[in-house]
Amino acid sequence: MKNIVLFGAPGSGKGTQSELLIEKYGFKHISTGDALRAEIKQGTELGKIAQGFINDGKLLPDDLIIKLLASVYDSMLPCEGIIFDGFPRTIPQAEALNEMLKERGETLSAMIELDVPEEELITRLILRGKSSGRADDNEATIRQRLEVYKQQTRPVSDWYEKEGSRHAIKGIGSLESIFADICKVVDAL
Repeated sequence: MKNIVLFGAPGSGKGTQSELLIEKYGFKHISTGDALRAEIKQGTELGKIAQGFINDGKLLPDDLIIKLLASVYDSMLPCEGIIFDGFPRTIPQAEALNEMLKERGETLSAMIELDVPEEELITRLILRGKSSGRADDNEATIRQRLEVYKQQTRPVSDWYEKEGSRHAIKGIGSLESIFADICKVVDAL
């Protein structure tokens, strides 16, 4: 089974590329953002707590995310592979993901990072906010989210580089060319 972290800043195209990977390879997909939005919509206790952090452009505590992630992961087994989209966002989360996989007799196959310049990210997220109606896709919140990403999440890329599992992909250009570059990595696993 292939366990893949699809990594990048908000707006880098993780969700779009995940959909293409699912279609081509039959992988399952865990988007912590989607899972959290479902919790919020259902009005669960986790959803209420998450909403407060999201509204402030902050990351949720690791223990809440990991509980949610493990539950969703287990519900998807067995399968060809699982894509983690939006997780991990911190080095402790990356370590917790490795531990969670190890407890299940699995390992991380690869971390694929979509690298996109900041101004392009802002443009993409503003357009997404207009088309989707997502309240967290306004310029002030976007800039806060990108600052949090740079300070707290970007170091995860270096951690995966040291682990030997990071694969950097240029996240600008045609959808097809980006996807082709991702497929080269997946096919080599």
